[in-house]
Amino acid sequence: MLIKKSGDIRYSEVTAKGLYLGRRKFLAAMPAAFLAGRELLSPAARARAAGKFPGLAKSPFSTTETETPFNQVSVYNNFYEFGTSKDDPSHYAKNFKTDPWTVSVEGEAAKPRKFSIDEILKLAPLEERIYRHRCVEAWSIVVPWVGYSLSALLNQVQPTAKAHFVAFQSYFSRGEMPQASGMDFPYVEGLRLDEAMHPLALLCVGMYGDSLPPQDGAPVRMILPWKYGFKSIKSIVRIRLVEKMPANTWNTMQPTEYGFYSNVNPSVDHPRWSQASERRLGELRRRPTLMFNGYGDQVASLYTGMDLKKNF
Repeated sequence: MLIKKSGDIRYSEVTAKGLYLGRRKFLAAMPAAFLAGRELLSPAARARAAGKFPGLAKSPFSTTETETPFNQVSVYNNFYEFGTSKDDPSHYAKNFKTDPWTVSVEGEAAKPRKFSIDEILKLAPLEERIYRHRCVEAWSIVVPWVGYSLSALLNQVQPTAKAHFVAFQSYFSRGEMPQASGMDFPYVEGLRLDEAMHPLALLCVGMYGDSLPPQDGAPVRMILPWKYGFKSIKSIVRIRLVEKMPANTWNTMQPTEYGFYSNVNPSVDHPRWSQASERRLGELRRRPTLMFNGYGDQVASLYTGMDLKKNF
């Protein structure tokens, strides 16, 4: 692991003050969070489970692990458009307007078009997928997401032979997001086309049986359970099919710390901390990090022959 002296550290590499303070608040609340985490779902989460999307079929991709309570997932977020502390998004995003909403799918496609959120909701059968989700900061959650495979959307626009990658862009408005800081906006991400077309790649419109809360990426986001959480871009407004590898925000800002692929790999440390273990939100104990976050049987073939330490 790389250890730098204070005189060698650039300002861009220093954890934001708000983020640091947010972590301290989280650690201070850990005993209470541990007790809450002993329940499968809080009463509030159970109530939400009968919300906008009742009677969802459960995906065979779902894990059987205990779900992280909604009242923890909804207040502990990375969403720098609404501040850098973990509790900032739940406070500053509560009035974020997500209707009307459109997602433009364009680029190397035979039938590029815009989709309204209503069209996205009706494009394919919605299902519940209980996924493990691993953050690069070494904490994890288990969430019942709602959505369907991204391939259903991409097939609608018919990628051409030149489409080798998929680029994503989040919504950004300085007027609506005055707390945004810590990076260049709008937030962008990218995948190889075969990654994007993999059945596990979830176009997500809800969680715990209801719509996504604003702080969790409403109204539509990606969930990529075998990759670190920052790859699961939130509040998507634009998807482009492109020939060359697209830029993505964290890789552009700090390429030695955040690779393009960002597959969960316990043998590749972040330069400032180990990735060998993680702490599930709501638990005190640490657990070993699983290669590909435990989804290796499904996705390892995508990276046959690749050096996953070099292509991190």
